[in-house]
Amino acid sequence: MAACQEKIDQYAKLTVKMGLNIQKGQILAINSPLESAEFTRAVVREAYRLGAKRVHVDWSDSPTQRLQFEEQPEESLKEVPKWRVEMYDELIENKGALLHITGADPNAFAGVDPKRIQMVQQASGQSLKDFKIAQLKGDIHWCIVGVPTVAWAKLVFPDKAPDQALDDLWEAIFKTVRLDHADPIAAWDQHSKDLHDKMNYLNDQHFKALHYKGPGTDLSIELHPDHLWVGAGHKSTQEHVFIPNMPTEEVFTAPLKTGVNGTVKNTKPLSVNGNLIENFSFTFKDGKVVNFSAEKGYEALEGLLDTDESARYLGEVALVPHQSPISQSGIIFMNTLYDENASCHIALGTSFSMNVKNGSNMSEEELIDSGANQSFIHTDFMIGSGELDIDAETQDGKRIPLFRNGNWAI
Repeated sequence: MAACQEKIDQYAKLTVKMGLNIQKGQILAINSPLESAEFTRAVVREAYRLGAKRVHVDWSDSPTQRLQFEEQPEESLKEVPKWRVEMYDELIENKGALLHITGADPNAFAGVDPKRIQMVQQASGQSLKDFKIAQLKGDIHWCIVGVPTVAWAKLVFPDKAPDQALDDLWEAIFKTVRLDHADPIAAWDQHSKDLHDKMNYLNDQHFKALHYKGPGTDLSIELHPDHLWVGAGHKSTQEHVFIPNMPTEEVFTAPLKTGVNGTVKNTKPLSVNGNLIENFSFTFKDGKVVNFSAEKGYEALEGLLDTDESARYLGEVALVPHQSPISQSGIIFMNTLYDENASCHIALGTSFSMNVKNGSNMSEEELIDSGANQSFIHTDFMIGSGELDIDAETQDGKRIPLFRNGNWAI
């Protein structure tokens, strides 16, 4: 850790300046695992130096959370503390910022009854519904970054000693956020431009549907009739640009809720609620998952699909070339933030209002009426590989090669 302290500080500065784009007088809330304390303190320091009014850290501890799932009375599992709801309400009122730090043990909740985890998810989703709406509209700045922990690093590099695995995961993460460049800020500016060029092309074409073909995958996805492609930086309602995911290699949009048909197979493991799900597939009919399988984590996947009635429908379509830096690293990170940026992916659950024309001005009911899915969950899973082909269907029925062998064909 000491050997890379300078880079950790650079990472914190990049997170606050480029990711969150903290403004003077803004309130910042941070969700952080206890193991990430050193990085989190660096973020707090940088946020104050850039003018943050107040920074609150909500620490989490996976073993304690596991005890909650296993031991807490069932009736109180469905309760969300009033102070937590008020904290998020304050962020909305003050146009604040939220940083989520991921990195806890991906297997932390393995063996826990998925139904008890589902209870907590449903209660949280319902209680924080207003915050989620404000977040997706851009009323607040938000960003997700990763910080290695020993448990996570050992899962990624099982053959290495814990200290070496941790150091190697740090170095891999630094590369994903371009800290290996002489000028990381300039590198991000160029990267954002490249993603926006792809985004603008897709929006100009306004394709009707995408057709996926690959090993175990034969899937058609009709896009929302008023879909918008988005990539890299997002503009808040206060006209400030922030980057929700660091790293990011994707351009993404909203599907039509009822317009998904066919089969799809994952290409990378998925960590859901502290459970790893591997070698899984879905069959869709008129948008809905009507059949699914998983060699590992079946019950966790079933619990995810049963979160609410819309959890079996898609909410996002994302395009990522197989030649992306994260993919070319050859590392399976066992973490969605990273693995989704190594691969084309789709997401079960809610669509983002930013992906629908004028969606930020729509109510949840209006988004649903327009054909966008709305759910308590949004879970990305990876379907891309060097063998994936995607055709784009134009409004008049013509097909254009969009991806060949996992990479852009345009």
